[in-house]
Amino acid sequence: MTFEQGVFYFLAGITVFSAVMMLLQRNPVNSALYLILNFFCLGGLYLTLNAQFIALVHILVYAGAIMVLFLFVIMLLNLGDDKRLIEHLGLRMYLGIAFSVGLLLELLYVFGVGTPTAYTQLSPASAEMGTVEYIGTVLFTKFLFPFEITSFLLLAAIIGAVLLAKKKLVQ
Repeated sequence: MTFEQGVFYFLAGITVFSAVMMLLQRNPVNSALYLILNFFCLGGLYLTLNAQFIALVHILVYAGAIMVLFLFVIMLLNLGDDKRLIEHLGLRMYLGIAFSVGLLLELLYVFGVGTPTAYTQLSPASAEMGTVEYIGTVLFTKFLFPFEITSFLLLAAIIGAVLLAKKKLVQ
């Protein structure tokens, strides 16, 4: 096992642990903190796969901006009464447990029986494919038209949100 594989498996273990702990927490703030740990570990996993840009954007957007928003909403709602959050065992819970066990068995089969093939190996060009320069070059050459359409749609959404907010302020 190489050093990179060791780091990958270590981060994958912490990712699975933090995801399970996030689901098992009764306190929503603790659950959100485990989700932040999960996002940081996922960023580390992206780094081990030579996707530097994706890792940086993932940490900045999800662990930074989105989680601050989640924590703000949790604090704003003031979910102090844990009795209302308890869900009784029903059909959904049993289906969720069954699907989780099925997924676990599938993962054990893939990692225990499966052998590495040419498709599971990283491309030799993967180190340069994850850089900002490569993504920028592809984005502004091959995908320029979809990028411009997306920016136009975002601009229209911003203008619409400002007009709706302005209309509410006037009334």
